[in-house]
Amino acid sequence: MKSFCSLLLLIGFVGLVLGQAKPPTDNQETYQTQVYETKQTITIDGELQEDIWDKAIPARDFWQKWPSDTAYAAAKTEVRIAHDENFLYISAICYDNGARFIETLKRDTGHWGSDGFAIVLDPVNERTNGFIFGVNAGGAQMEGLISMGAGETISENWDAKWYSQTKEYSNYWVVEMAIPFKSLRYKTDILTWGVNFVRNDMERNAYSTWAKVPLQMDGVDLGFTGALNWATPPPLANGNVVLIPYVTAGSTQNFEDNEPHEFTYNTGLDAKIAITSSLNLDVTINPDFSQVDVDRQVTNLSRFSLFFPERRNFFLENSDLFSNFGTGGVRPFFSRRIGLEDGEQVPIRAGLRLSGNVTNDLRIGVMNIQTEKRGDVPEQNFFVATLQQRVLKRSSINALIVNKESFNLPEESDRRAYNRVAAFEFRYLSQDGKWRGHARYHRSFTPDNNDLNNYFGQYIEYRSRDFWIGFASEQVGRNYIAETGFTPRIYNYDAVRDTTERIGYLRINPWTGYNFRPENSQVFNQHGPRAWTRTFYNEDGGFNERNSGFGYFIGFKNTSGIWMEVNDDEIALPFPIEIVGDNLFQAERYRFQSSFIEYWSDRRRNFSGNIFIRYGGFYTGERFGYGGGINFRKQPLMNISITYNRNEIEFAGELEDQTFELIGSTIEFSFSNTMFWTTFMQYNTQGNNFGINSRFQWRFKPMSDLFIVYTDNYIADTFAVQNRAIVLKLNYWLNL
Repeated sequence: MKSFCSLLLLIGFVGLVLGQAKPPTDNQETYQTQVYETKQTITIDGELQEDIWDKAIPARDFWQKWPSDTAYAAAKTEVRIAHDENFLYISAICYDNGARFIETLKRDTGHWGSDGFAIVLDPVNERTNGFIFGVNAGGAQMEGLISMGAGETISENWDAKWYSQTKEYSNYWVVEMAIPFKSLRYKTDILTWGVNFVRNDMERNAYSTWAKVPLQMDGVDLGFTGALNWATPPPLANGNVVLIPYVTAGSTQNFEDNEPHEFTYNTGLDAKIAITSSLNLDVTINPDFSQVDVDRQVTNLSRFSLFFPERRNFFLENSDLFSNFGTGGVRPFFSRRIGLEDGEQVPIRAGLRLSGNVTNDLRIGVMNIQTEKRGDVPEQNFFVATLQQRVLKRSSINALIVNKESFNLPEESDRRAYNRVAAFEFRYLSQDGKWRGHARYHRSFTPDNNDLNNYFGQYIEYRSRDFWIGFASEQVGRNYIAETGFTPRIYNYDAVRDTTERIGYLRINPWTGYNFRPENSQVFNQHGPRAWTRTFYNEDGGFNERNSGFGYFIGFKNTSGIWMEVNDDEIALPFPIEIVGDNLFQAERYRFQSSFIEYWSDRRRNFSGNIFIRYGGFYTGERFGYGGGINFRKQPLMNISITYNRNEIEFAGELEDQTFELIGSTIEFSFSNTMFWTTFMQYNTQGNNFGINSRFQWRFKPMSDLFIVYTDNYIADTFAVQNRAIVLKLNYWLNL
């Protein structure tokens, strides 16, 4: 099996070498625009009354990006760019018919589902990392970091201080932006930046870009940016230091353990210090995460833990440098392991993170965090270092070191004194974006496990306009232990012995798909088949698990769609395990089939929603699942949504039938672009929990907030109170 994977890897990299095709044309030769210098004060009001906007020659003639890329966009857009000593200014006039869809006024939420405009910037112009700043027609801001590798990712959780205003008219709307140079990372000797503009036109369910981007690529793909030309070097941003102090006060009570009220008070500080114009130092002292959104619960009918994303702001800036290693099932570093232990918060004393560009081709990241002792969790130090060296135009060599050190461990403790992981990866992306791939090697180090502690992974994919095909494999040793990572599959629970055993595995995963795009259809945007299979083998070569599926997607022009799939599953349980309820499944081989269909309606309507049905086998029984959701929108001030998920499982023999229900409801009010109230309720019979999380946010100045957060948790079957808390937090963003 190892030889087979090595052969596939060799074939893949031969394909990669052959696939090093250059783009048909370099967009920066075709699409060029100018930055115009101004001495006039520009007021960000959406009026465009300053002389510079009449002087500047606009970038126009946007290309369709979606659902087609063969013609100019029907909705016209004009963009102009200017600067003074402190700001980069952008104005955009977005022509339409006056029918605009605004999903919400909340920052960093739903930008791509609203009428909107965004600028993509690559100040280093190396087509690997950049920024995006966007607003919707209602004025809600969105900013993010773009990272490229074997594909593109946007981290919209990154925050920066900038200014914008929109103004609506009968047949167009206007955007005016001011981005401080202090909020960007750039070099003053680079006179050409990569740039593109993305326009969302929800009336036509269409997206367009100024510099043409192929249909199969993401609209923010830095490989297809145009050129933003500077007549003189960009101004140097001096004194770029940000201080963000905070204060919290709150009250909590644990009713389940009959504990009294506990009143809390806390203060702390975050700081951002520009070491150079492209390298930033983040410092935190006694950070607080009380305003973090609650995780959305799901019904888990698998054998393994689920992945929940990082939501804490301290860990999010330049997070791609640290978190893009491995795969969804094998992550050598997962920041959520820091400051959390078994779902409980462990205080973080202090931390720092240095990240950014050292040279045009080299990015680095260094993170060090110290946590305090809490209960039987000792003091711990987490050190992470990473680098990304650009090679072959758009590819990179990446390295990572993770060290977790525990202090003052008692002799009887079963915790390890240290756990370390080293990772090395090559990520390939051809210049035309059609070929992409990874080659990975990781190794873990612990005091008691020095063999079978390696990880090997490889991935290759080809994407044309309508066709894609890919292959991935990974081999994980049983002693590949990443305590500050996420590797759920190697941990297998034995319900009879009440122990967990580590079992290494090999995953083989090919996939393919095709899109049909009817040219003259008034109904369909696209439709087509997808097929995949994932097979797992144990370290000794024995069969572990397989999932094979075939799906078909139908996308309609009105944003609605249908997804259908059939699955064939085969599982060889290594140990007896309780998967649902108290039912004990024996260590046997199971095979079953299932089908799934989902329909979602036009999301632009005041009422929209989805419905789904799942039916088929489940180990020795039959599973019938159904549910959906409905959303009511009063544009753009209010969104109310309710979701429902029910699973009914009937077993043959002595096993007990099981029924699980999950109900979620979100009520969101956007009183303005700066004041929001969101309440999230979840009822989960599998977790036997009913929870309420209600959060009020007032952004009284840019990036400065007042939060009031209320949480309440009940036992679902009795509605007895488990715990309750209310927290007030005030933070202030101070630029020095």
